[in-house]
Amino acid sequence: MKIFQQSLILRQRSRGFHLITSEIIQAMPQLSKIETGICQVFIQHTSASLTVNENADPTVRKDFEMFFSKIAPENDPKYLHDEEGPDDMPSHLKAAMLGCSVMIPVSDGRLALGLWQGIYLCEHRNYGGDRSVMITAWGE
Repeated sequence: MKIFQQSLILRQRSRGFHLITSEIIQAMPQLSKIETGICQVFIQHTSASLTVNENADPTVRKDFEMFFSKIAPENDPKYLHDEEGPDDMPSHLKAAMLGCSVMIPVSDGRLALGLWQGIYLCEHRNYGGDRSVMITAWGE
């Protein structure tokens, strides 16, 4: 079995849902050496998350932001964790719902995403800064 690991710094992005599939692929050229395997992408933050979803229609990304802003609104007076601003606690809640990693099959040296699937960085802070991800791929 082959195991490859690579860290990647994603540049700062505004709050929202951003496709990062190409950045992940560029950061892990070793995928081409895996015939059959798995690739895990893990974000090393608690106020941003990752997901796999529709990669074609940008309105999906806008609807994601609208939905998550409704279920974890800013400025809720019942939040106790608010020292870093009104987007802080909602960002942790959103990240907890979506998760810190995605696992994608690797087939013939490529991510085996569906035709309309892409990997999203879900930035939940207004100014989250650069984001670090760890990419690990393994297989035969």
